Amino acid sequence: MNQLDKDTLLCISLSGRPSNIGTRFHNYLYGELGLNFVYKAFTTNDLQAAVGGIRALGIRGAGVSMPFKEQIIEYVDVMHESASVIESVNTVVNEDGVLHAHNTDYQAIANLLRDNALPHSLSVAVAGSGGMAKAVVAAVRDYGFTDVTVVARNETTGGAVAKQYGFEWRPELGAARPGLLINATPVGMAGGPEADDLAFELDAIDAAEAVFDVVAMPAATPLIRAAAERHKTVITGAEVIALQAAEQFVLYTGVRPSPEEIRRASEYSRS
Repeated sequence: MNQLDKDTLLCISLSGRPSNIGTRFHNYLYGELGLNFVYKAFTTNDLQAAVGGIRALGIRGAGVSMPFKEQIIEYVDVMHESASVIESVNTVVNEDGVLHAHNTDYQAIANLLRDNALPHSLSVAVAGSGGMAKAVVAAVRDYGFTDVTVVARNETTGGAVAKQYGFEWRPELGAARPGLLINATPVGMAGGPEADDLAFELDAIDAAEAVFDVVAMPAATPLIRAAAERHKTVITGAEVIALQAAEQFVLYTGVRPSPEEIRRASEYSRS
């Protein structure tokens, strides 16, 4: 890392459950590319005050994670299309006191669906109705899936997400056995109350062709482990976080790392 000085630009993350992944990813690339930046993870019980601090202290940017992706909308100044279309923010960039909101989750998810060449004919179940679920459902729709169900206990939020994109909502998966299962909930997240739980039942995993878990920590969530043991196509939250963090890095610094630099940073973030 570079020596900190008065000109060092600070970037942060705001998360309900901070981890070291983003901190290590960004700081690795700052050092690798000789940029006078530093990155630090935070949580907060006062989101409005935290966003005020970003503006008042000239903090260059902030990554936004659960549960703040939707809550932060009322405190930013400019909603860019990537965030406004899905009403969810994962990146804030401070341009001379004007806070610009973006969503790089969507692009990361869309890229991973494309790179894995999943058949458009697959039926899909997306578990969740929060900010990350919105990004997932939008990417799933834009990829070309048409048989999609949003599975969420909360009918108000789950039904709204499903309706926005012309899909079905149900409170539980029930007897349905989709070809693609996507978890966009905190189930399986390290440190959480459901860290050891599966987002979908084992027989649903058995019936699926592919399983996608957006939970990034750990990379091998219970869902991913179960799917890998059954030789399913798996897409992990570790892949999502690397791609979305790389796009955040570009927004903060104006510099695009090479694919090899991104790969090394992702590996370092989990070492």
